[in-house]
Amino acid sequence: MSDKTINEMSFEEAMAGLENVVGQLERGDVPLEQSITLYERGAELKKHCESKLKDAEEKVAAITLTEGGEAAGIKPLEGL
Repeated sequence: MSDKTINEMSFEEAMAGLENVVGQLERGDVPLEQSITLYERGAELKKHCESKLKDAEEKVAAITLTEGGEAAGIKPLEGL
């Protein structure tokens, strides 16, 4: 396992971690206390993935297009 905290993980790393957690929980071969810890980690990984996706969606939404449909730049992000 990586020494990175969840907040330091890329989307892909967090998604792989979440898939690992889900796989372990689905197999049901971990003790109850470990299942609870895994579930909590999975919830944090899910939250991180959702945040990364939201950031990406906002960046895509900020792209301005020309009348011909080509990228012309980006709109300034609000609040910056």
